Amino acid sequence: MTEQLRLMAVHAHPDDESSKGAATMARYVDEGVDVLVATCTGGERGSILNPKLQGDTYVEEHIHEVRRKEMDEAREILGVKQAWLGFVDSGLPEGDPLPPLPEGCFALQDVDEAAGALVRLIREFRPQVITTYDENGGYPHPDHIMTHRISMVAFEHAADTEKYPEAEFGPAWQPQKLYYNQGFNRQRTMAMHNAMLERGLDSPYTEWLERWEKMGIKERQITTFVPCGEFFEIRDKALIAHATQIDPDGGWFRVPMEIQKEVWPTEEYELAKSRVETSLPEDDLFAGIREN
Repeated sequence: MTEQLRLMAVHAHPDDESSKGAATMARYVDEGVDVLVATCTGGERGSILNPKLQGDTYVEEHIHEVRRKEMDEAREILGVKQAWLGFVDSGLPEGDPLPPLPEGCFALQDVDEAAGALVRLIREFRPQVITTYDENGGYPHPDHIMTHRISMVAFEHAADTEKYPEAEFGPAWQPQKLYYNQGFNRQRTMAMHNAMLERGLDSPYTEWLERWEKMGIKERQITTFVPCGEFFEIRDKALIAHATQIDPDGGWFRVPMEIQKEVWPTEEYELAKSRVETSLPEDDLFAGIREN
């Protein structure tokens, strides 16, 4: 292709880009693709999940600033560009009954209005491919579900200058494909679980599988398997950069790298919308676009 390939990954919080599709992005950067992460919120209401930093007064009092710095480091590691959409983290409500969401947070915004910020970025960056979350958000965090909603509106209407006038949002642009991240799928989880047990190792996925079975979670249709095993180390390095969210000695890293690369050296996606013809299954997010 003579035209530059461009990939936009839309995520809810800083750290989501490193836990969902990071090796894919690193692979495409290595190939010369222009990759942009759109981060909807600053993660202001996120908990400090790394026990090594819990109780750190500075981190607790400056969580927004700290998470921005973590995002800067992860962005450099992955080699991607990154833009903040500027919405405020909704937090993850817990309890029974669930407490109301905080006033002014991302999840309470008008969907069409909030999508305008993403439309503006799409028209500026002009990606052929967008990745985001499915209608369940990947998991039911209100910001992840809202990220899905604005991504769907923006994909459909980035070329609609009546809905989003060119004078305010820039020249129209129509992305060609939209994918849902599906890296935490049953196929991969079972393969890794069995590989660990076959080698006499404890599997970190036993409770996951039991919980999925109890909840009756159905398998999504995986359409696209992107080979990117050689970039798993970069993925993990970017993830560890989000030190408030990830314990480097925690469960994320309990499967040895050699097993990951041998058993499941891909990241997975569900093709949700396409303006080009393609054959399934795919091994490339730009399938049908490169050829045209």
